Amino acid sequence: MKKKNIFKGVLFVGVGASIYGMLATFVKLAYQDGYTTSEVTTSQFVLGLVGLLILNLIQTTTSKKTLSTPSSKEVRNLMLAGTSLGCTSLFYYIAVQYINVSVAIVLLMQSVWFSVVVESFMTKKLPNARKILSVIIVLIGTVLATNLINSKIELDWKGVFWGLMAASSYTLTMFTSNTLATHLPVLRKSFIMLCGGSIVIFAFLFFAQIGPLHIDGLKSVYLNFTENTEHIRAFDYSILWKYGLILSLFGTVIPPILFNIGFPNAGLGLGSIVSSLELPVSVTMAFVLLGEEVVFIQWIGIALILFAIVLMNLPGQKEYKVAELS
Repeated sequence: MKKKNIFKGVLFVGVGASIYGMLATFVKLAYQDGYTTSEVTTSQFVLGLVGLLILNLIQTTTSKKTLSTPSSKEVRNLMLAGTSLGCTSLFYYIAVQYINVSVAIVLLMQSVWFSVVVESFMTKKLPNARKILSVIIVLIGTVLATNLINSKIELDWKGVFWGLMAASSYTLTMFTSNTLATHLPVLRKSFIMLCGGSIVIFAFLFFAQIGPLHIDGLKSVYLNFTENTEHIRAFDYSILWKYGLILSLFGTVIPPILFNIGFPNAGLGLGSIVSSLELPVSVTMAFVLLGEEVVFIQWIGIALILFAIVLMNLPGQKEYKVAELS
């Protein structure tokens, strides 16, 4: 692979991760302006669908070669996989209702070791010593990054719960997006998966804001796990132009395109390392725009998590030998 292509891949992945890292800060700002979780997620996915549909139409009409089309089975599988994409956004945005963005992003990054566990089950093999060490470092870094050793800090259990749920669904998204229908054009595949994610978002909109919350059982479950700020009222369409555009661009349009272009050039290992820029960018944005307090020990924890990601994705001796032979 040419160095120019590697640099291009690193650049695209880095920019995509940085943009995605800014997302939660804008979600928090939308909450401060009185918008609900269902309004935030719906505006993001609706405008994201429109944007990707337009880009797909442009690609289809301007492409000089015939683009691959998915089979009906692939469409079903991609839409099913896309539901995890919708769950990730939904769970992550609920989490930042209760905890700081800097803590929520750390919880989301638990997908680093979640993926190791999933991979172990799928391959029926125990992870190697380096991956186990990386997981331990991530866990230590998480304790520091969330400032749990400070006895004065009280993390809302609801925020922690939804943050870990977001990490779980994010892990599933990473696995499915890298294995399903890899022959399809990036835009076409992203659009189908986003359609699947939108089903989750629209269902949440119905039950949380415009649906039958008067049902006692449903209402009690909902209020136990989410903030009691959502209520049955008319959808506030001003969210579409105030925050919807930037949320859709930063969350569902630009990063997936950049990742899909960048990862093939940078490689999965190097790309994963560069994509971890999402963590410091998210914390920095929360510190600058939201005024969230981030103490020194939290930065040490963030540095440990980044180190663990690098350690986990460094090529082993066998991979070095293969690279030398090629």
